[in-house]
Amino acid sequence: MVNSSSSTWHHIKQYTAEAACDHCGKILQHEGWCITLNPFVQYAYEIILDPHKLTIGDAIILHSLGVTWVPVAPRVRKTSLF
Repeated sequence: MVNSSSSTWHHIKQYTAEAACDHCGKILQHEGWCITLNPFVQYAYEIILDPHKLTIGDAIILHSLGVTWVPVAPRVRKTSLF
């Protein structure tokens, strides 16, 4: 008779933290909200990285709420030589 708990432990033990998804942290199955599975989450990431990908419908909704969705230039830190 095979002890199922020991065979399960051996199976799980072979996976490492490096094998985990960078977004949800799961190894064998992604979370439902993971960017790799959910198109709505993918869209949210895309519009953060590139505001020009915002749909016209979403732009109208944000505009009606008083939100301006535009790319932001990276801040340049001013340093003094003296």
